[in-house]
Amino acid sequence: MTKHQGAPMPASIRHAFRARAHPARSVPCPHETCGARAHQSCIVRVNGRTLRKPHPSRISLWAVTVAPCPECVVLQGTPCHDSGRCLADAHPRRIQEAMVTLA
Repeated sequence: MTKHQGAPMPASIRHAFRARAHPARSVPCPHETCGARAHQSCIVRVNGRTLRKPHPSRISLWAVTVAPCPECVVLQGTPCHDSGRCLADAHPRRIQEAMVTLA
């Protein structure tokens, strides 16, 4: 008995599945215990539970990747800063800007 290898999923269907997922899933998760690859859900390594929402650090990384920050006035791809000190997370306004850019 042979296993049936179906055709790859059409892009239109794949897009519909991903449209329901948070857009931050497009980047790998930088959370130290998660390590989810791009387009995979974040997980809790201890018990393998899948999270409904991405880790906050993944959302921040995604916002830095896709939008400029109106708070500290930096371009897309540049981390947020406060008085010259680089911040670990993006400003909330940048995350909002990224969501607006996506829509």
